[in-house]
Amino acid sequence: MTTTAVTHIASLVTNDPSLGNGTPLGLIQDAAVVIEGDRVVWTGESSKAPATDNVLDAAGRAMIPGFVDSHSHLVFAGDRTQEFNARMSGQPYTAGGIRTTVAATRQASDEQLSDNVARYLAEALRQGTTTLETKSGYGLTVEDEARALRVASRHTDEVTYLGAHVVSPDYADDPAGYVDLVTGPMLDACAPHARWIDVFCERGAFDGDQARAILTAGRAKGLHPRIHANQLTYGPGVQLAVELDAASADHCTHLTDADVDALGQGDTVATLLPGAEFSTRATWPDARRLLDAGAIVALSTDCNPGSSFTSSMPFCIALAVRDMGMTPDEALWSATAGGAAALRRTDIGRITPGARADLVLLDAPSHVHLAYRPGVPLVSAVWRGGERVE
Repeated sequence: MTTTAVTHIASLVTNDPSLGNGTPLGLIQDAAVVIEGDRVVWTGESSKAPATDNVLDAAGRAMIPGFVDSHSHLVFAGDRTQEFNARMSGQPYTAGGIRTTVAATRQASDEQLSDNVARYLAEALRQGTTTLETKSGYGLTVEDEARALRVASRHTDEVTYLGAHVVSPDYADDPAGYVDLVTGPMLDACAPHARWIDVFCERGAFDGDQARAILTAGRAKGLHPRIHANQLTYGPGVQLAVELDAASADHCTHLTDADVDALGQGDTVATLLPGAEFSTRATWPDARRLLDAGAIVALSTDCNPGSSFTSSMPFCIALAVRDMGMTPDEALWSATAGGAAALRRTDIGRITPGARADLVLLDAPSHVHLAYRPGVPLVSAVWRGGERVE
């Protein structure tokens, strides 16, 4: 395999505190990275870089790990512009809009759904996202949920079964029957195509007992739990996530002190989704409170057609710094290493020997510019698995 060195990197974020300046970002100034195949094989000061087959001069630009977007909903069809317009005109957000997308998704062909996923993945890649999780949840029948997961698995390894997004309109008068479907025939059809199981534990969706039954059934089928928790109201979602060793509790907008303590003392990652608060004009999650309690925090886009139609991790970083109490360093870590933790991955979200060579070169001298220059397309080049893709 050929080796390639990227040299004269003004500031390299390794996310390895044993390197560079000893902070969680492991910053190395005037740095170099060597790639062999799909892996990073060396990082250090540019002047000490070993000889390689190829050399690329970064010319004083910053390099960061590829973003890890650990929460999205990309298998959908249709448009919810009217809902967004109404919300921006003063009408409150509820979970009911999901049913609009369900109707459109059921009518779409496999090819249409796959093309949509590919388009949004490409859009995210241009903005530096090299790993992206996505979910089902807009089919809500056995056949439609299974095909959503088959479509998703063509594009990413991080696939989540979310039959428990909301109660299917077909079971509006029988939510218990829908839970039986989600934990029975639908789970049987979907488990072979997914790594994760998720549930929307929220008013208007599923209560704590229903969520526990769904996640427990999924775990028995080999799917690891994650959970939409405490987005719209206070509720049992976060405590349930910690109890069941869920990889992540996502949203975490309305938290009691007990919720914060549980996240601070456990391994469940608190995944914050500021695009949803931006798009719904809701209360911002308090990242500072979670970080000060010792919780592991991830940032993700929640890209979906209803409540957060953005694929931009840099945008979410800027929101987290401006409105959620995070420093630029913390926000970047959460969008890279934090997302990797939410997917229980150690091979991504960092630039150290042995890690997958997912690299983003910024048209800026420092990662701080991601928050300092919001909305500016700063991604200059992207490598995924050692291959330059942008």
